[in-house]
Amino acid sequence: MPPSYFFLIDVSVSAVRSGLLEVVAKTIKSCLDELPGFPRTQIGFLTFDSTLHFHNFKSSLSQPQMMVVADLDDVFLPLPDDLLVNLVDSRHVVESFLDSLPSMFHDNVNVESALGPALKAAFMVMSQIGGKLLVFQSTLPSLGIGRLRLRGDDVRAYGTDKEHTLRVPEDPFYKQMAAEFTKNQIAVDIFSFSEKYSDMASLGSLAKYTGGQVYHYPSFQAATHGDKLKHELSRDLTRETAWESVMRIRCGKGVRFTTYHGHFMLRSTDLLALPAVDSDKAFAMQLSLEETLMTTQTVYFQVALLYTSSSGERRIRVHTAAAPVVTDLSEMYRQADTGSIVSLLGRIAVENSLSDKLDSVRQQLQLKLVRSLKEYRNLYVVQHRIGGRLIYPESLRFLPLYILAICKSLALRGGYADVSLDERCAAGFSMMILPVKKLLNFIYPSLYRIDEALTMEPNRTDGSLRRLPLTMQCLDTGGMYLLDDGFNFLVWLGRMLPPEFVNNILGVSLANFADLSKIQLRECNNEYSRKFMKTLRALREKDPSYYQLCRVVRQGEQPREGFLLLSNLVEDQMAGTSSYVDWILQIHRQTQS
Repeated sequence: MPPSYFFLIDVSVSAVRSGLLEVVAKTIKSCLDELPGFPRTQIGFLTFDSTLHFHNFKSSLSQPQMMVVADLDDVFLPLPDDLLVNLVDSRHVVESFLDSLPSMFHDNVNVESALGPALKAAFMVMSQIGGKLLVFQSTLPSLGIGRLRLRGDDVRAYGTDKEHTLRVPEDPFYKQMAAEFTKNQIAVDIFSFSEKYSDMASLGSLAKYTGGQVYHYPSFQAATHGDKLKHELSRDLTRETAWESVMRIRCGKGVRFTTYHGHFMLRSTDLLALPAVDSDKAFAMQLSLEETLMTTQTVYFQVALLYTSSSGERRIRVHTAAAPVVTDLSEMYRQADTGSIVSLLGRIAVENSLSDKLDSVRQQLQLKLVRSLKEYRNLYVVQHRIGGRLIYPESLRFLPLYILAICKSLALRGGYADVSLDERCAAGFSMMILPVKKLLNFIYPSLYRIDEALTMEPNRTDGSLRRLPLTMQCLDTGGMYLLDDGFNFLVWLGRMLPPEFVNNILGVSLANFADLSKIQLRECNNEYSRKFMKTLRALREKDPSYYQLCRVVRQGEQPREGFLLLSNLVEDQMAGTSSYVDWILQIHRQTQS
C-alpha cells in the first residue's frame, strides 16, 4: 500500500480559539516534502463540529471544494474519489487548503463534536488502502454514535470496586472501531487538547489496539504549547514507518511466551498486528518455562517483523538472540537487567489498573519485589549468616527505587485528587509504548543543578550535567534546578537566587511578574540566557521522539510547586506515600518474614 495520511480535525470553537488550527495547518504544510513514500504518498482531510466537512482535492481543481454532511446517523461519502489523493498530483490543492484552514473556521461558534460519525467517515475513506489516521480532538465527543458523558469527576468511585471503570472506555464503540481499523491496516494517533475532561480512556483505546500513540496537551494554547505540538506532529509525520506489519516472537524448546504488552491487536495467540510501527514504540513480553529441566545449553529468541516499507517493498526484519542456560541461580540474578524488568512491571501495573484499584496495583508491585529479593536471600542466607541486612544482587540495586517510582508515577499514584483522570490515562498509554531508557527517565526524571553550570568560566564548562537524587535535600535555596522527565522541563528557582541572575534567564523582572505559569522562555541577549537555552536544546536533541515543554516555578509557590516539582521527588515522603528510606525498611522487613 502507499503510505497514506488522513487528518481528522475538530474545528469547534475551542479548537479555533486556542490557536490549534493554525499550528496544525502550518506544521502539516511544512512537512509535506518529508512525508515518507514520495511519489506514492496519499493525503486527505476531514473537518468536523456538529456536522462533517469533506474536502475534494481533485488535481484539476484550483482550490479544494468543501461538502458538508449533516446526517450523523447515516454517514455517507458525498464523493467516492478525490477525498484521499496522491500528494504529488494534488499538491497545489492541498497547500491551498492548509493555507485557508485557520481562516475557514475563524468565526465558528459551534461547541459540538461529532467525533464518532467522523471516525466512521474516515474509515469509509481509508478502508481500501489503510494508512495512518491522525485525530485532533479538542472537546468531549457530544453528538452521534460514540458520544461520551462527563464521568471523570465521580469521586465516590475511588477506593471502591468500581474505581477502575473510569479508566476503561465507557462506550464499546471505540474498541469496536479500533478492531475495524486494525483489520483494514489503519493506525490511529490521538492528539487531545481539551481544557476540560475529554475521556482519554475511551479515545486512547483507538491508539491502543491499532499500534498508535496518544499525545495529550491539556488546556492547549498555541502561544504556550505550540512548539511542543509542532515538533511532535512533525516527528510523527516524517519518521521512518513500517506499514501493514505483523510481528511474531519465537523461542526455542523449553520456554514459551505467555503475555504481550504494548499497543497492538493480538491476531492469533502470538501474532501482533501493527498497522504502522516505528522506532518510538517498544513492546514487552513475558515468558514462562514449559519444562522444569532445561536440557539445552542455550535458548534462542527470534523476533520477526513482516512489513511494507514506505517505498512499497514487502520485507522481513529478523533479530535473533541467544541466552545461555545457567545452573546457578545467583548467576542468573547477576545478569539481570533492571531496565527490562521495570519496563515489563510498569506495563503490567498499568494494565492491572484497568481492572483493579490503584492501591491494590501498588501492593502487587511491592509483593513481586519482595518475592524476588526473598528468593535471592534464601540462596545466600546460609553461607553468609547475615541476619539483619537486606541482601540483593548488585545488578538489581536500583530495582526497589524504580518500583517505588512506578508506584508514584502519574499513571498509578495516589487516588482521586492526586492526578486528573485524563492525565492518568494519557500517562498510562505512554508507559505502554515507551522504550526502556525513555520509560526509566519518565518515572525517575533527571534532576540537574543548573546555575553553577551557567556561571562557570567558559573554558571550564565540561558540558556535562550531574544527575541528582530526587529528594528535597538536594535542593539548595540559592540554586536553580532543572527537572527533565522526557516530556516536560521544570525550572525551579530557589528563594535565595540573586534577582539579577533570574532576570537574565527569564528576560523579565520577577518582581513585576506575578504569574509564572504564563512565562515564555526565550533566548535573551546575555551570556547566561544563551548558555541556558543551549543546555535545553542539547537535552532535547538527545532524544527527538518528544519535545519537552518548559515550565518555571518558584520555591514556595503553592499549589504549583506541589504538583510540578514535589510530586516528582520520588525519594521523599509525599501525602500517604513512603520515602525511599522507609520503603527500603518495609521491603527489608517483608523479606525477613
